[in-house]
Amino acid sequence: MDPATPNKTRIGWIGTGVMGASMCGHLLDAGFAVTVSNRTAERAGPLLDRGARWAPHPKAVAGEADVVFTIVGFPSDVRDVMLGPDGVLAGCKAGNVVVDMTTSEPSLAVDIAARAGDVGVYAIDAPVSGGDVGAREARLSIMIGGDPAAVDVVRPCLELMGKTIVRQGGPGAGQHAKMVNQTLIASGMVGVCEALLYAYKAGLDLNTVLQSVASGAAGSWSLSNLGPRLIENDFDPGFLVDHFIKDMGIALDEARRMDLSLPGLALAQQLYLALRAQGYGRKGTHALQLALASLSNIDWRSR
Repeated sequence: MDPATPNKTRIGWIGTGVMGASMCGHLLDAGFAVTVSNRTAERAGPLLDRGARWAPHPKAVAGEADVVFTIVGFPSDVRDVMLGPDGVLAGCKAGNVVVDMTTSEPSLAVDIAARAGDVGVYAIDAPVSGGDVGAREARLSIMIGGDPAAVDVVRPCLELMGKTIVRQGGPGAGQHAKMVNQTLIASGMVGVCEALLYAYKAGLDLNTVLQSVASGAAGSWSLSNLGPRLIENDFDPGFLVDHFIKDMGIALDEARRMDLSLPGLALAQQLYLALRAQGYGRKGTHALQLALASLSNIDWRSR
């Protein structure tokens, strides 16, 4: 199988949300012919204006493509998009490659790979980390599970979207690596929010203290990229709370299956569930600050 090449390899893209639209846009900019589909047609409008073609459902996308990428919301969406009667596999031909970039269940990735293999199609799981900024700036970390030869086919496309592209192993391995990523982020975000709450109550200037701690041993991507948004009360999503709760649930289910205790992750999920109960499920993950502030009777937005 030859590596994907602009003006030769036809691309299908399903899912044009916060991250997917930017990721697909990089492929268009590189000269790939792209056919797109999305549950809400108007969300694909900017990509259509840039030259992408529209298809009414995933099966139709696959019929027009050699490589199909999907990035949707939940495992149930992945199942429908990939395995449904109008799904990707129903429209694929032998030799096609399908790449699911949704954060989803490792077991589902294994199932999709097996069912794809039955019809001569290669399936790769390739979830990403880096949020809306990483997607826009093509600086994502891409964690891959799947056949090495198939990964080599799509690598030129992945290199247009990300900076760190690592194959972790066979089907499902990319999703397991993403669960490691989400476990790190979950407890880390609790620390970011609690630290800035402490700084506020101590009377420190938040931007000044951020300048000191972000460059030291306490520094992190979340602190540097989401800390300033948090301070400015900008809780627009780089990654949705609803989706993060889904991810933590997958990680906890996998941990339970492995007889593994992860109390820090379980606590973080409970705090995020409280945040969603307060009506912030469609905000960014850094909106956790609002739930934690309320525990100390702090009105963070009007501080």
